[in-house]
Amino acid sequence: MVKLLGSLCILAGGAMVRWVQASERRRRRDTLSGLLAALRRMAEEIRMARTPLPDLLERLSRDCGAETAAFFHAAASAARQDGELSGAWATAAEALPLADGDRAALRDLGKDLRGDEEKVCKAISLVIYSLAKSAEEQDRNRAQEERRATALCFSAAALLVILLI
Repeated sequence: MVKLLGSLCILAGGAMVRWVQASERRRRRDTLSGLLAALRRMAEEIRMARTPLPDLLERLSRDCGAETAAFFHAAASAARQDGELSGAWATAAEALPLADGDRAALRDLGKDLRGDEEKVCKAISLVIYSLAKSAEEQDRNRAQEERRATALCFSAAALLVILLI
């Protein structure tokens, strides 16, 4: 009876690990899609309405998901306080749950948010392209990665049960 209870606990642990991985993957996907939408809106606002950057960042922080909103809020407050946006942008980008390449592309955008409208819009468009390509690749590989992660978690839990019995 104790072995059966222990086996069930180990299998439940494997299921919990799988659930945590799936929620982290979903969190990354949601953050990436939120950033894409916000950056597209940012480029349009800069191009069409010529909204000042601190105001635009603050408005974007109100209209996004939690993690994206925190990113834009940190950038907006830094732009309002001391005008040094690139350092705060890079720091806020490091806190986002993104892949390393996506985080690096977003971090580098902070350096290009100075200058004329055309330069800023080109930099934003380049990051949008990079993030969209990454999101497309994640969507394409999603089913295969989920099957692999599920098989790995439950196989490891089953192997541990077999070894302990």
